[in-house]
Amino acid sequence: MYRQRWQVELFFKWIKQHLRIKTFYGTNEYAVKTQIWIAVCTYVLIAITKKRLNLPNSLHEILQILSLTIFETTPINRLLMPPDPDKHSEFEPQQFSLL
Repeated sequence: MYRQRWQVELFFKWIKQHLRIKTFYGTNEYAVKTQIWIAVCTYVLIAITKKRLNLPNSLHEILQILSLTIFETTPINRLLMPPDPDKHSEFEPQQFSLL
């Protein structure tokens, strides 16, 4: 019995670490299963994207980038690629210094 309980504990630990589920929004079995399946699908889609684009970033880094830029219209492959060193002028301030 303890072994089965330990497997459940390890499963929920993995969910918290990889699927970014901190709390469950519903209390019934269907709500919990739905939330877990959505998180698993998201995890798998990010893993597929990482593999197809040959990204060096970890899955956690990719999830962070995508969560910060969720409403941008930049294509995903361009968003996750490292910036070109020649395009640093794009990030320079457009205002002159007052002093």
